[in-house]
Parts: sequence; C-alpha cells; structure tokens
Amino acid sequence: MSDREANSLGRMLALVLRHAPEKFNVEMDINGWVNSRELSESISKQRRHYHWLRGWHFSAIANSDDKGRYQVEGEMIRATYGHSIELELDLPTDQIPEALYWPCEEEQVETIKELGITTGDRKNIHLSRSISNAMEAGYKGSSQINRPAILEVDTVRAIADGHIIYRAGKTVFLVDEMPGEYLYRIEADDPMVLEIIAQWELEEQEEE
Repeated sequence: MSDREANSLGRMLALVLRHAPEKFNVEMDINGWVNSRELSESISKQRRHYHWLRGWHFSAIANSDDKGRYQVEGEMIRATYGHSIELELDLPTDQIPEALYWPCEEEQVETIKELGITTGDRKNIHLSRSISNAMEAGYKGSSQINRPAILEVDTVRAIADGHIIYRAGKTVFLVDEMPGEYLYRIEADDPMVLEIIAQWELEEQEEE
C-alpha cells in the first residue's frame, strides 16, 4: 500500500466512521463500530482499483495513527471522536487531566468565558490535552484560526460539579457542554504560545 493509497483510504475511513456509513453500505452499531472486513469488501466492489483491499489494511491505518483517532477490536473498528452522527460511544471517563484546553478566535474569548463552550456542528466539544495540541487544533483543524486564543478548562471543578468528560483519542477529550465558570484565558505571552507562533511564522516564511 503506497502513501497515496493510505492517505486516500484514511480519508474514506474518516468519512464512513464519523459521518456517513451509508456511503459504502456498511452497518454501524449504536457505539460507532463497523466491521472492517465488510467495509473493505464494499469499497473494493464499488471502486475496482481497490480490489486488493482487506480489512487488515484499515486496522493498520488505525493502529499507526498517532492521535488515536480510531479504535480496533478484532475485526471491528470505530472512530473515537469527530462524529457528526448521533452515537453512544461508551468512552472511558477516568484519567482525565487536571486541565484541558480549547482554541477560539481572539474576539470570542470574553463571550465564551461568559456563555461557555457550545458544540456547534459537532456532537461533542473537543478539548485538547495540552496547549500545543489546542493550538494545532485551532490552526490546522476545521476552524482554521490564524492565531488561536487558548482557554484552559478547570476539569477538576467541572467533574466535581457533575460534568462528564470522556477520553477519546490520545490527545482529545469530549464533553457535552462546558460552562464559562470553568474557563480561564491562557495569556497571549505564555512561553508555549509564543514558541508555537514563532514556529508557524518560520514555516510560513519558508513557504513563501
């Protein structure tokens, strides 16, 4: 399997497991699981140039993903986060860090601190394990924020007050809502923020 084929299959896997299992006529259970063998057979029938595809190819893609976006159990596979469809993911709720992070536009900071974080188009709010993870999610993720502001979530108080936070991927945590009372701004001159922005600026200069 070439890098180009792996990237193409990775995009198809994300589409099926997060948004549209019906695209390749596979059955997904309420917890988001699909059978990787059935998925590979369906794709190979619809797209003849993937006649060689087998279920283990998807397992290989999932197991090599450094963000933990997928989970594999035998022949069953599912996405751990990023869904736009209604599911009951039954993810673990233990080992939650004392703080998590979330990116937003600079002009949104005060409003979000007052009203809280909402899900928007997603089924859950995605929180990040570290400032750098949150910066990357804001800059390179679906939001495409040029210079994201970072909010810190006091998870200890939030959990104590009854808010359930789920472990999804290796760096991603999910929650249904996060009121503003648990949010704090990471200052723009925080050393980690400045280091990451400096790296982005260097990369942008090299691309020019």
